Amino acid sequence: MLFNNKIDFALIKFPIIFPLIYLFILYGFQNAESYLIFFTIMLLAEPHFGATWTIFFDKCNYPHFNQKKNIFIIGSLLVVLFCLVGFFTFKNLFLLIFYGYNIYHVTRQSTGICKLYNSDKKEINFQLNMIYIFNIIFFFVGLFRFYFPIINSEELIILITVVLGLSMLGLCIYQFLKYRSFDKIFTTLTGMIIFYPICFVENPVHAILFGVTMHYSQYIVITAKVYFGRNKNIGFFSKKNFFKIFKSKFFFIILFYGILMSVLSLSGKFNYAYLENLILIPIIGQMLHFYLDGFMWRFSESHNRDVTLKYLKEEI
Repeated sequence: MLFNNKIDFALIKFPIIFPLIYLFILYGFQNAESYLIFFTIMLLAEPHFGATWTIFFDKCNYPHFNQKKNIFIIGSLLVVLFCLVGFFTFKNLFLLIFYGYNIYHVTRQSTGICKLYNSDKKEINFQLNMIYIFNIIFFFVGLFRFYFPIINSEELIILITVVLGLSMLGLCIYQFLKYRSFDKIFTTLTGMIIFYPICFVENPVHAILFGVTMHYSQYIVITAKVYFGRNKNIGFFSKKNFFKIFKSKFFFIILFYGILMSVLSLSGKFNYAYLENLILIPIIGQMLHFYLDGFMWRFSESHNRDVTLKYLKEEI
């Protein structure tokens, strides 16, 4: 089976365990901050980017790609070109675009997961509106805390954090009272709080990594379902066989990708320009991930419904 309620809840609907672990290490072991960043990137962030390629390079996709070369071939080359030009000619603006694209991409996944686990159109619209509103707010909070530091008063930061936190809690209570669907609250809450740390962390790296660990978990598990579903290894998601995933080709691909790209990410710490610029390689991989995902998970297209959605919606 590809469906397990406990796995889906813990790793897709409400993977709060990852931000809690991050929080515990960040504030409990402050001397380990650099290690926390590196291992989060290596074990979750970059493997999640690598998971894209496990389902992208699949023979079932190739006829579709040939029909839409402008999107998948020319479009991808243009993304790479944009990264190269942007990184070396207007780096600050490029990184701001990268930041905005990141939030947009994560928000789209959060709304997609709400649709995946809900069939009530009115409640889905409520979920989507709340997630978009809060993530837009968090975008501007991050913009004015780290890029253009207008929000620099400790009292104002505390006020924003408390007000937004109480607002999200209140909306979750409202959702329950209006729609009486307790489990759907968690997908809404996950989508709303992913960027919540941007309100109170001091290092902008944590603003991205802290809550987005939930996004990484969601994506890895969802792509695993698609990968194993396509390869007829659906038994991996039973309780008995779940840990066999860690012996699979899928796991080794994303682990290798994670190690390679996280090591390249460290190149930004070097003082030598030719080494420092190697960080562009994982950035290009991330931008391609943002771009291609916008088409790979577009279920209005019959191809994506046939080769991807059926492994996420149907009981196998």
